[in-house]
Amino acid sequence: MIRKLFYIVALCSCLFPVRAYTPGDYGEEIKKYTSNLPFESVEITPPSFRDKQYNVRDYGAVPDGHTLNTDAINNTISKCSDAGGGTVIIPAGLWVTGPIMLKSNVNLHLEKGALVSFSKDHQNYPILKLPVKGYSVASPILGYNLENIAVTGEGIFDGSGDTWRPVKKSKTTSSQWQNLVKSGGYVDNNTWYTSKDAFDGLKNVKTLKSNKNITTSDFIPYRESLRPYMTLLINCKNVLLDGITIKNSPMFALQPIQCENVIIRDVKINNEWWAQNGDGIDINNCDNVLVYKCTVNAGDDGICMKAGGGKKKSPVLTNIIIADCIVYHAHGGFVIGSESDGGIKNISVTNCNFISTDVGLRFKSARDRGGLVENIFVDGIYMKDIQNEAILFSFSYEQDLEQNKNKEEKLPVFRNFNFNNIVCIGAKFALAIDALPESPVKSINLTNSYFETEVGVETNFASGLFLDKVKFETKSETLFTLSQSDNINLNNISFSGNIKSFASLKGNKTNLVKVSGTDLSKLKVPVVLSQEVNSNSFEIK
Repeated sequence: MIRKLFYIVALCSCLFPVRAYTPGDYGEEIKKYTSNLPFESVEITPPSFRDKQYNVRDYGAVPDGHTLNTDAINNTISKCSDAGGGTVIIPAGLWVTGPIMLKSNVNLHLEKGALVSFSKDHQNYPILKLPVKGYSVASPILGYNLENIAVTGEGIFDGSGDTWRPVKKSKTTSSQWQNLVKSGGYVDNNTWYTSKDAFDGLKNVKTLKSNKNITTSDFIPYRESLRPYMTLLINCKNVLLDGITIKNSPMFALQPIQCENVIIRDVKINNEWWAQNGDGIDINNCDNVLVYKCTVNAGDDGICMKAGGGKKKSPVLTNIIIADCIVYHAHGGFVIGSESDGGIKNISVTNCNFISTDVGLRFKSARDRGGLVENIFVDGIYMKDIQNEAILFSFSYEQDLEQNKNKEEKLPVFRNFNFNNIVCIGAKFALAIDALPESPVKSINLTNSYFETEVGVETNFASGLFLDKVKFETKSETLFTLSQSDNINLNNISFSGNIKSFASLKGNKTNLVKVSGTDLSKLKVPVVLSQEVNSNSFEIK
């Protein structure tokens, strides 16, 4: 009878295989975000997994806060993947581990109460030669050349980044700096390093990488200076990150590179504001990416788009959707650059809050990092207490002419940026553009927006700037300062009573500035023209 029952069960398992499992029910939710885009529709689908679970405790992992669980966790992931995939469960507890290596067809799931603390002993991080990145210390969460992967759940990943990162004195209080120095480490030029090796390795690694005959063992003496990205995914397809918290990262918290069909949902990034290179979410050379309902605190850029060269096709970053996100602190709330030489096209950013970021919407590049960036659509951004610019275009990011004189010139070309429903309460500038004489920012549209800022709009090399139904409450007495800029249309502009001149025009290239639907009758001097500007350059309709 038992033998007969065994055969029945075996037969059923063949006729009815283990069903596919998709973490969460995202179908309708994803359709909401990928429909009615300002560019061609994007098809993004979540990965699916066998309905089979593997608990890391069953493979020897111990959540006692001191046992190193690297082998147990990675063995569980490997067994799951080798068997056809499924979900690897990390239950509640404090789990110490070295790098976690993701595998295809595996959903790594952190249950609520699970705290994964990555080892503070850097000897537990092997040096690898990775696609695209080259020789690197293994990231705490690492996956490359994979398909159908996920990291989900309500648990927390702590990257022990404070054991890796340098700290600038300017970003600390007096007592914080004193405590850092007392703790050990090494100080150079008002920057604290975790050790003298971490400082010395920075220069040595650059020299070493120029040597063609190198191996991973050559980098071992400089491990302390090879800060890893916290979550690094390279050449992966069908990716889901959902619900997890990532904190205290050695460098960028989350970076997919050359990945396709990626969903980042309800991920929380929590880095201290002084965390050097502590970016939140950096999307690099990817196609078809949806980032939504995420919350970011970052020591550098919040949600950032990068497009360094390296793929044959161009543009290398396309079809990116950002929606319903919050950035509490960062160098920029939403950022493009500085690497843009690979090309960027089709980005939609909607319904996001930026609070106390250095810059709200930040678009940066330089002569040696530029490429074509176009079709950027930003709608519904609500900002408060921005330290500098609400919207910034800058083509001089970390530009050192002496240092870069031998580098290949890759001019940035930024065009067709569309901003609608932008509200900012508190910033130094509403909009600032600082481009290049041979490459002005082109076709910038700003509509239905409101700014309470110290200064209104300042441009240097802009062509095709269109504002309509924009209200400014500023402290400065001049609303628009337009330098070397042309084809400017300012329609239905409202402004505060302290404004004495509507526009100041400078530079011999400034021309075709037209104002319509705007009452300038109460201004004694509507426009101030510098000597080199033609008197016919300014027109009031």
